[in-house]
Amino acid sequence: MQEELIQDADRRMKKCLESLKSELAKLRTGRAHPSLLEHVMVPYYGNPTPLSQIASVNTLDSRTLSVSPWEKNLVPAIEKAIGQSGLGLNPVTVGDLIRIPLPPLTEDRRRDMTKVVRHEVENARVAIRNVRRDTNAGLKELEKGKEITEDALRKAEEKIQKLTDQHIQLADQMMAEKEKELMSI
Repeated sequence: MQEELIQDADRRMKKCLESLKSELAKLRTGRAHPSLLEHVMVPYYGNPTPLSQIASVNTLDSRTLSVSPWEKNLVPAIEKAIGQSGLGLNPVTVGDLIRIPLPPLTEDRRRDMTKVVRHEVENARVAIRNVRRDTNAGLKELEKGKEITEDALRKAEEKIQKLTDQHIQLADQMMAEKEKELMSI
């Protein structure tokens, strides 16, 4: 039973890191990457639809994205959705193709982005610690119910702490990589 709790904790901590990775991917670093537009929703027959489901998003060069809608009548709606996405992007339409030039990031904007990165990483750390707390509580319930011994409880808590430390270290590595990426010109 305690091994199941430990495995579940490991699985949940990995999910925290996956979530952090997806949040960090949304942050613009000055380089064009299709994942920048992942969260853009476009009205499609009255329903908000992810851009990736109604168009193909590609990189033309390191500073330009291209969006090719699958239906011509979607071009104005996609252009409007990208403009209103809060990413500070100004799409340019050329026939059926929408080009999105990425402006270079200013030093102040880069610093602001590193603050956002640190905030996201701190949220991931808190989530990982919450998994540790929940797992330890479950282990203590097992000990109260006489399903495991006090020594087994201590060993399991040590394993959980090691898992927690490993996952927090991975989150810190992700933060360092993203900050380096943001601050490089």
